[in-house]
Amino acid sequence: MFSKTLNPEPDAGNAHGGRKQGLNRGRSRKGKRGKLFGVRGRLCPILLASVDTQQFTRSPHLLLFLVVTTPPPAMLARQSLARAAARTTAATGAAPAGARNMATLREIELRLKSVRNIEKITKSMKMIASTKLNKAQRAMQAGKEYGLANSEVFEHVPTDKAGGKKLFIVISSDKGLCGGIHSSVSKATRKVLDGAEDSPLASAPAADAQVDPESPIAVIGDKSKTQLARALGSNFAMTFNQIGRDIPTFADAAAVADLIVKSGVQYDSVFIVYNKFVSALSYNAAVMQVKGEQALKESDAFKVYENEDDATKDLAEFSLANAIYAALVEGHACEQSARRNAMDNASKNATDMIATLQMQYNRGRQAAITNELVDIITGASAL
Repeated sequence: MFSKTLNPEPDAGNAHGGRKQGLNRGRSRKGKRGKLFGVRGRLCPILLASVDTQQFTRSPHLLLFLVVTTPPPAMLARQSLARAAARTTAATGAAPAGARNMATLREIELRLKSVRNIEKITKSMKMIASTKLNKAQRAMQAGKEYGLANSEVFEHVPTDKAGGKKLFIVISSDKGLCGGIHSSVSKATRKVLDGAEDSPLASAPAADAQVDPESPIAVIGDKSKTQLARALGSNFAMTFNQIGRDIPTFADAAAVADLIVKSGVQYDSVFIVYNKFVSALSYNAAVMQVKGEQALKESDAFKVYENEDDATKDLAEFSLANAIYAALVEGHACEQSARRNAMDNASKNATDMIATLQMQYNRGRQAAITNELVDIITGASAL
């Protein structure tokens, strides 16, 4: 921007001033080029052919001249590179910790869309798990009656002698997205076989606490099977899947018990490792013991009855099926509770991530628009 004030009347005492004004007036009539001093004292040529200086001789006016010059090519290249770098930085915005190289607004927008879709999925799964949890709790209350009655049967049965063969049944499921519900029973199983001080059998009688590290294991559910396969794969006697996909039934438990009895695995007692339901927010790994057929025959409480051998065998198998059913329904309730809590936490994390990404996107978009406006105002975009 350049400015020059034209005086209405030239100073008579200033001959140079009058001569300059006359020179400018004469040059404007002929359509020649005039000269004005720039901000830095340099002469900037302008065309005065379209300016009638006669209009400014009677009243003072302020003439504003915008001079556009073309810089050298090297300067243009430097300005273009600087402008491109500034736009990239502004579009990226202040990246949060752990950002995955989101360099453009387009990538942030795609990330936002993905997180919003995940949030919808987690909220839907939370609602489904909440509905299933109510059904699972009702089934668990009925299944606990089987477990309590089964425990009362063995109250008067003597404890197995030390060194008796033990079979471990690990209760889990085939589905994930439920937190550490499967890791809980897997850790408890490893602690029991390793004889750890904090294992679920640490407070049991000495005969029950003594466990052979090579004891056979029957695993129900693919999740615990995968977790135990590395350390205890040689102990696997049999594995089951597709058990209790919805709500476990007594038929499922009876089928598992029948296969275990017919498998030929030798055992004196069975220990079922499962998740014990404490509340809708917590659970603990527990162990349920089931006596074998031989323990029932040696019990003084059963000797008073004249039972046939088949009756004692059937009672042992039925007690095993009852215990497995009680553990299945309680573990299923724990699984649904853990899945609901996991999906609730996932939904909250997705909401926080959406808020962070949205703020980052808004800042980057605002910075990009601001830079474009600055380029237009300063005339840099014309270059």
